Amino acid sequence: MSLSRRTVLSSLAAVPAGLLLSACSDSGQQGTANASSASASTAAPPASDTLDMAEVLKEGALPDKVKGSADAKVTVVEYASMTCSHCAHFAVNTYPEVEKKYIDTGKVRFILREFPFDPRAEAGFMLARCAGDNYFPMIDVLFRQQMNWAAAENVKDAMFQLAKLAGFTQESFNACLTDQNLLDQVRAVQKRGAEEFRIDSTPTFIINGKVYKGALSIDEISAVIDPLL
Repeated sequence: MSLSRRTVLSSLAAVPAGLLLSACSDSGQQGTANASSASASTAAPPASDTLDMAEVLKEGALPDKVKGSADAKVTVVEYASMTCSHCAHFAVNTYPEVEKKYIDTGKVRFILREFPFDPRAEAGFMLARCAGDNYFPMIDVLFRQQMNWAAAENVKDAMFQLAKLAGFTQESFNACLTDQNLLDQVRAVQKRGAEEFRIDSTPTFIINGKVYKGALSIDEISAVIDPLL
């Protein structure tokens, strides 16, 4: 879809709010394992595809946002959409445990890539990119407050109120969301994911070349990662 320069800022309200939080696509699912159960009792979910990890990790239109050690044995690439409720479920309920158990201990390198399905998701990612070193904190806030902005009637004001917490002014907020080059780059990341790696739903995880779809629980993702360590 080709849109004009001011498209994201001017079209945030173009999609009915009620439709956005189901925008993970039909195959997006939440993990089914109970996060409090023993990970050893949870079988690893089946991979839906296998990719060349060297190709996956090649530089794209935007530099990857990375957490964790470059020497980690396991690399996890997540493709997410900011308006996807399943992505928010993973971000709020599973990612903190992944960070504590694997990223902070040097076992996993984690990469988040943009795969927006609508203008509001594009805007969320653009604000995170414009936040500079606060990319991950901005992503975290947007996911935790997803219902307060993604489903808001006055989405511009709702997003600006959150953006102010990251230091945005009205001027810098507007400048970010009218940056056509950044919008094109975000869309290019999504296009590459879809065309080169067959990503068609969010969240989708590529873990050392194996592809897993849906909001994996900590037990499910542990069942995948632990044998690789």
